[in-house]
Amino acid sequence: MHRSMMQVYVKESNKAFEFYQKAFDAKDAGRYYNSDGTTLAHSELDIYGQIFAVTELIDDDVITGNTMQFCLEFGEGKEEIVKKAYEFLKEDARKFDCLIGPCDWSPCMFSLVDKFGVHWCVFV
Repeated sequence: MHRSMMQVYVKESNKAFEFYQKAFDAKDAGRYYNSDGTTLAHSELDIYGQIFAVTELIDDDVITGNTMQFCLEFGEGKEEIVKKAYEFLKEDARKFDCLIGPCDWSPCMFSLVDKFGVHWCVFV
């Protein structure tokens, strides 16, 4: 195996790509568009060395019970990265599981479901 990545399927994938790119100061590692030219057949963001792929959700027949959460740990002293991500991801969030702040295992973390329906847990 050469690498592993996280991949999410969302509606409005192009908007989601740009949103996540800003939230994490991520590098554009490649975008490939569907024939309509506005939605992503596949794309990759490099979030501090971790690959996060964003693809357009074309099939609305989503299987329930297969919920995933994307957890990113940035490590000690990286609170500013977590705080910046929170400021973006909280915009029109569908659900807040844990507002930003300390918890038993981290001095700075949050957990939420963003406006694209993606479940995040981000911490130092």
